[in-house]
Amino acid sequence: MIDYALLFAMGCLSLALVMNLWRLLRGPLLTDRILALDTMAINAIALIVLAGIRWSSTLYFEAALLFAMVGFVSTVAYCRFLMRGDVIE
Repeated sequence: MIDYALLFAMGCLSLALVMNLWRLLRGPLLTDRILALDTMAINAIALIVLAGIRWSSTLYFEAALLFAMVGFVSTVAYCRFLMRGDVIE
């Protein structure tokens, strides 16, 4: 039963990733694209965690943690670049 739930969740997250990719490519504003990129990182983290649950490996959880940190830093860097024009002062 848990396998079906995991497959359903992975399918939903994959669909969300495709929709985020569409927003990233067609976003009318730069802020929409940054939000789409941040949401894509969150959905990818969820997919990695679900894969870790499905294959019972702790390696996926560490990868998800690293991906979360990189995603957060990249979102902050994009926002700072958008607001100030540079990332490092």
